[in-house]
Amino acid sequence: MTPVPTEEVTTGTRPPARTDRAVITAWSAVSPYGMGRAAYAEGITGRRPTESVPDPAAWQTPDAAACLVPGFDIRQILGRAGTRTMDRAMGLAVTAVRELFDEAEADERPVTRGAGTALVLGTTLGSAASQQNFSRASYLGEKPYDVPAQLMPNTLMNSPAGASAIRFGLKGPNTTVAGGRPTALLALAYARRLLAAGRAERALVGAVEEYSGARSWLERHSRGADEEQTAPLGEGCAVLLIEPADTLPEDRPALAELLAIDVRVDVGGDLPGTLRESVRHALAESGIGPDEVWAASGGGLSGDAGDHEQALLTELFGQEAAGRGMCHELIGDTASAQAAFQLAAVLVTAGADPASAGRAAVITSVDREGLVACGVLRLLGGAR
Repeated sequence: MTPVPTEEVTTGTRPPARTDRAVITAWSAVSPYGMGRAAYAEGITGRRPTESVPDPAAWQTPDAAACLVPGFDIRQILGRAGTRTMDRAMGLAVTAVRELFDEAEADERPVTRGAGTALVLGTTLGSAASQQNFSRASYLGEKPYDVPAQLMPNTLMNSPAGASAIRFGLKGPNTTVAGGRPTALLALAYARRLLAAGRAERALVGAVEEYSGARSWLERHSRGADEEQTAPLGEGCAVLLIEPADTLPEDRPALAELLAIDVRVDVGGDLPGTLRESVRHALAESGIGPDEVWAASGGGLSGDAGDHEQALLTELFGQEAAGRGMCHELIGDTASAQAAFQLAAVLVTAGADPASAGRAAVITSVDREGLVACGVLRLLGGAR
């Protein structure tokens, strides 16, 4: 018997045509500026800082400052149905996906859900607080090691992506990518491959990071000796919609085209040199010259690695370009969500300057563990 292609079994339709050109057509964010695209755009444009003093009793952390999503109460924002066991990371991700869909509806450019829509979500390790609390319960609970079984799914790093897909009926590929600070660029590369292979018709791509006492403890104990905390810890989730350029509906203007994403690992102890090679390779693949780069956004890692990253971007593209799309000093260190917020900040900044249309943006990110990534976009000047 001739086997039936999996796509026809799951969707009942012929799989979409392959295309290697992918464009960003929409985005949204839940950030320390508040809910949605407009709040983030207003904050970035106004260069408004967001740090506040976290309540030590509520957060169980000695941090003097943090950049928190204001008033983020999961059950008030998402309702009581299906939220009883949601942790903060899950709530942030679900809310960001909801905002993207709602804003697309308000713009009269609704996003199709169902089998053709993939979700690729980045994270560091999921919810550090949920993992820590569940592990603690296994030591403190009554024998035989009574644990809150209903909270066990929250300890898995793919729980935010799974919860988002279930809530909004996203039946395409559902993937969680964990890669430190460059995670969002890794997620974009993965989603672009899904589109190129015809495995999805569109993809929501983003990254989420929560603030918690557990994450604060992990950050303090993993920071290198050269790293002074230059920005407080932040949190949030940014999500972008990417679609094949060749099949883009006429009523959906593209904001930017993904030209190249280069990912590599520093194995020789030369992180600046690895980043330089990554940027060089990404520019060569995209056919972009340094003089065409309108914005070059670095990830803002503290310490020597972050200083070298910013110095390289300034050297290659100039001080003005290297100053566009900066967000970590405003919304805090959002770890795995940082590159997603960088992308959103570049789109916000480009949307306010018509001169950006047709030029390029470079997004870089380095992780203290040696992972390096560089993305190159063509800014298209579509309506925001």
